[in-house]
Amino acid sequence: MPPGTTALIAANVAMFLLQQVAPGAIDALALWPLGAEQAGGASFAPWQLVTYAFLHGGMLHLAFNMFALYMFGGAIEQVFGTRRYVTYYFVCAITAALTQLIFSAVSGSPYPSVGASGAVFGLLGAMVAYGQKRGGAFGTMMLRQWGLLAILLFVSGFQMNNVNNVAHAGGFVGGYVAALALAQHKPESGLDQILAAACIGLTLLGFALAFWTAFAGPLVVG
Repeated sequence: MPPGTTALIAANVAMFLLQQVAPGAIDALALWPLGAEQAGGASFAPWQLVTYAFLHGGMLHLAFNMFALYMFGGAIEQVFGTRRYVTYYFVCAITAALTQLIFSAVSGSPYPSVGASGAVFGLLGAMVAYGQKRGGAFGTMMLRQWGLLAILLFVSGFQMNNVNNVAHAGGFVGGYVAALALAQHKPESGLDQILAAACIGLTLLGFALAFWTAFAGPLVVG
């Protein structure tokens, strides 16, 4: 299994184990709608745009998402390269989160969101865009194969309870647009390395701030 996919699965499993021993961290890490504190929930914080994607609602939720990441992530990482793959993953997680925030604001839902599925759908969107952009027989095959898979998974989400189809759609669109803008059939560049490092660094900073808020109280600036 390629290193990026291995690291993402390991991080998700580690966070799930942490949820079991420190459930108090969940409120600071989950994606809360704007104004959720007025309905008795926790407050939204910027780092939640990424940290929510490493939380899961239960063992089955974790297993399903990690199996999907294992099945799709390795193939996608080999096509894009590890650094580009990492960048896409985090872009997709953020676009899924932003889509969910907009939906929550419109619908008035006060409930938090967790899970990696928005980012996973985003990777499928990136593969669809890659196939479309590459063209030819190989590109057309990729476009049809990954596009059909995304449609099947999206439709199946409506057959189950508590599935965040809004985040799935947002992640898919984010991955598709990002791949159209950035994906090239060529080796990774220094820019890819910088973007991946920035994504990882900002994510680690977000977790640090979330844990500080959860266990040491809110930050005071001044």
